[in-house]
Amino acid sequence: MDAGDLTGGVDLHAHWMGADVFAAHESPGDWPRLVVDSAECGRIMIGDRSFREVRRSLWDVGARLRDLDAAGLDLQVISPVPVTFPYVGDAGAAAGYAAATNASIARAVADSGGRLAGLGTVPLPHLRESVDILESVMAGSVPLVGVEIGARIGNLELDDPRLLPFFEAAEALDAVVFVHPSDGGAGAVRRSGQPYDFGLGMHTDTALAAGALVFGGVLERFPGLRVVLAHGCGGFAWSYPRLRLGAELLQGRDPAEIDERVRSLYVDTLVLDAEHLRLLVHRFGAARLVLGTDHPFFPDQTAGVRDLLAGAEDDGVLAAGAARQVFRGNGLDLLRRSPVST
Repeated sequence: MDAGDLTGGVDLHAHWMGADVFAAHESPGDWPRLVVDSAECGRIMIGDRSFREVRRSLWDVGARLRDLDAAGLDLQVISPVPVTFPYVGDAGAAAGYAAATNASIARAVADSGGRLAGLGTVPLPHLRESVDILESVMAGSVPLVGVEIGARIGNLELDDPRLLPFFEAAEALDAVVFVHPSDGGAGAVRRSGQPYDFGLGMHTDTALAAGALVFGGVLERFPGLRVVLAHGCGGFAWSYPRLRLGAELLQGRDPAEIDERVRSLYVDTLVLDAEHLRLLVHRFGAARLVLGTDHPFFPDQTAGVRDLLAGAEDDGVLAAGAARQVFRGNGLDLLRRSPVST
């Protein structure tokens, strides 16, 4: 198929960091902050350390919309940069930072003319504050569609009983929960440093998060949760048959029930190789695969996502018509949105 035939895409994996966050948060300390160095470039700073150089599209709605137009995207769901998850510090400071981040995202959504939707952040593991903030972002004057959380919360795995009130609230509020590694893969595998943290650690971290949701009882207890996992769910799709067999043989689990929980998850397309999409469709179902670009950190991934999907359909990796379903339809269904006019 012609990649140009893919229009009106819906991107579920993109990040935002506004320069306005600290206008509402008076005590930055070592919280990550954005420093704008020029019209096109900036830096994410953590204390006095430069964490990452960034492009204007990270904080400027107009620049972002131009990127979306070039990539054929109608709608993009923006979420915090994972290094900004407010999982450290006391409850008051973490809640204040979360609220400032969420306000920045809401302003970007409001300024986008309907082209952006937002995922906020909550100060897990401070559960009372997290539930309060989740309720506020879902019912605000500019409502967000849910929140982004880490693949683990400090030292807590996602099936830790202390996190159950958050998942209970997310299900009750019909909030999308986007799961993304928070520490760049650090500590998830026995070898540290690069490219191992980035290439293996992040995949392992996400696979463990999915395992906690599936095998730790979270999805069983809250079957209405709408969960999206970044990076094609990491290594989970490849490891699942062995996990499933272990749960059946060693724990007496019903494999059919496990399969049902797995196929309730959504995963994104950010796997860097079209052939990997074949297994994701097999494992999760074609209707559970949604577009993800990691915009604006890897511009080539955003610009090339149509070619990726069109090529996958041409090569038989995706069934006929599935490229458009993944590029647009599944995201709209997940968000319960009508098509966007541009």
